[in-house]
Amino acid sequence: MHYCTRRHKLSCWGEGRKKIIRKKASASLWRRDVEMTFNAEEAHNIVKECIEGILGKVDYNHNKVNQWTATIVEQSLTHLVKLGKTYKYIVTCAVMQKSGAGLHTASSCFWDTTTDGTCTVRWENRTMNCIVNVFAIAVVL
Repeated sequence: MHYCTRRHKLSCWGEGRKKIIRKKASASLWRRDVEMTFNAEEAHNIVKECIEGILGKVDYNHNKVNQWTATIVEQSLTHLVKLGKTYKYIVTCAVMQKSGAGLHTASSCFWDTTTDGTCTVRWENRTMNCIVNVFAIAVVL
């Protein structure tokens, strides 16, 4: 919606200035569109590396689950922020011991699907399952 408003204002200005500003606005809009597209694959790889670094060589231990989940979300968030993109991130993590019980999760978001996005990483070893969700909400400045 911001883009429509800007274009309308630009078209009200003088002819000579309008052409220059339209070119600048188009280039700026294109850069913003590229920068503001959530890259789920990039986020997936970051989170997967964090999980494997923390849980990769350990067996389930009830006493360490809180530490593991906190470390996974903190490291994932730190690496996502280091990408330098203008997003607010929400990262959740669940670790469950493998016992034959089922685990079902769901989420729903009301947002701008052209800029915002989500990524779910499912990871497992022989003793546990880990599910990490990343929600990215674009901050338009």
